[in-house]
Amino acid sequence: MKKTFSILSIFTLLTVSILPIQSCGKREDTVNCFPSSPINVTINLNLPAYFALNQVGGWKYIDEQQSGTRGLIVVRASDTTFKVYDRNAPHICPDTNTTLEVKDNISIICPKDNAKWMLLTGQPADGSSTSLPPKTYPANYNQSTKDLYIYY
Repeated sequence: MKKTFSILSIFTLLTVSILPIQSCGKREDTVNCFPSSPINVTINLNLPAYFALNQVGGWKYIDEQQSGTRGLIVVRASDTTFKVYDRNAPHICPDTNTTLEVKDNISIICPKDNAKWMLLTGQPADGSSTSLPPKTYPANYNQSTKDLYIYY
């Protein structure tokens, strides 16, 4: 019994000591200096400010409270789905000119190095300087009330 307790204690101690190392390592979806901020936004597509989001391909910058450190880009991808991108560039640490922008209603660019992604899918465009897609957040859409809930 004492030996089992010792082995179990050592295993638990090793597991707990390794966890912080893994959580502080390089993230797979962004660079490790990507800012972490709570995302909790509700928008009503019935409001005039959000009419662009009532059509597939429509997009809008969201800069409300709890919409990240530089805001969000919300894109209507289909009748029932939305893509929500963080405006921080996913491939370089935040700096001047690293806030993502929509270009020509079809792509997202990083002004710092001209990295480019497709607006509707978030996939890096041909010849882009990065293979990382923009950071995305989950969104739930209530069709009856036309409310879009974005959270992380």
